[in-house]
Amino acid sequence: MFVKKYYEEFKIGETRETLGRTITESDIVIHAGQTGDFFPHHMDEEWCKTQPFKKRIAHGTLIFSVAVGMTASFINEVAMTYGYERLRFTKPVFIGDTIRVKVSIKDMKDHKKPGFGVVTELVEVFNQNDELVMLCEHLLLTHKKEENG
Repeated sequence: MFVKKYYEEFKIGETRETLGRTITESDIVIHAGQTGDFFPHHMDEEWCKTQPFKKRIAHGTLIFSVAVGMTASFINEVAMTYGYERLRFTKPVFIGDTIRVKVSIKDMKDHKKPGFGVVTELVEVFNQNDELVMLCEHLLLTHKKEENG
């Protein structure tokens, strides 16, 4: 879906949430192949039995990329990603866990380029037990309606 949501139309505290998505063994194997990250934490079930979590964990970068994709439910024609900051993995995600994402508008500020503002979205990822497993800030470079007509 295409929308036009200008800087002035965002409100601090506004939230949106995604549906859930279950992380599978196939997700982990494909991600390992795409990234070259074959660390035993993700790929070696027997070795993992000797570690604190006792089973394989999903790559943090997998959870990040899946979570970002889950939030892309619409295309804002007057905004674009400016970057991500403060990325943290707070709990492991295991095969069979179901994640969902909550996005909250955290901050808004003018950009140095006239006609633009930066909207900071807090991205929080939760597992099926409502435990926070990942968070970061998404910076959204957004046109200002007043200055762009």
